[in-house]
Amino acid sequence: MLQLVAKMELMLVPTKNLVGTIRQPAFLLYDSNFLSSLPHNEWVNGFAEIIKHACIKDAELFAELSLHNLDYYKNNQEAVNRLVKRNVQIKCNVVMNDEFEQGERRLLNFGHTWGHAIETKLKIPHGHAVSIGMVMAAKLSEQLTGFTKTNELVAMLHQYELPVSASVNTSEVFNVLKMDKKKDNQSMNYVVLNKIGEAVTKKIPIEELEKLILQCK
Repeated sequence: MLQLVAKMELMLVPTKNLVGTIRQPAFLLYDSNFLSSLPHNEWVNGFAEIIKHACIKDAELFAELSLHNLDYYKNNQEAVNRLVKRNVQIKCNVVMNDEFEQGERRLLNFGHTWGHAIETKLKIPHGHAVSIGMVMAAKLSEQLTGFTKTNELVAMLHQYELPVSASVNTSEVFNVLKMDKKKDNQSMNYVVLNKIGEAVTKKIPIEELEKLILQCK
């Protein structure tokens, strides 16, 4: 039965995408008890997205995360319940305010531009790639907005057992990046940080972006 349901879902998703229908859910139901079945590496992956939300929208959440670690949340049901609810609310607010990704919703791509290219090239877990991508975005932020908290972000990613760099051929990864969906003609809509808890999207010409990334390596 489960295999049949899975096959039906695979058939329905492409059809839905072709039709282009979007319907927001009436409510969200989550049961954090299921998290107990996750292997440790999936907890690590999940916290990349949590740290991302803190970086773009919630400085207080970033401060809270800095006080704890994975073991704290894995062993504290009340704390993880609050954490799940808080992150669901952050994402819901962003999506409801910008259903078609014309503005604020783009902020959810923080860490994903370089991260997706790294993920494609190295075939590493998504959370690991986003973590590396957030560090790159933070370094770009230093040059573009005067952001000063890259070291704090790097320390937090280490704290939650996430990687902050990868040994790659930068030119090859950049060639993958240029095919990203966020490319707009000859520019890239890149999410950077003004400060922890405040992200913005910068439209950066591709040639300029390549030079900036090379300076960050």
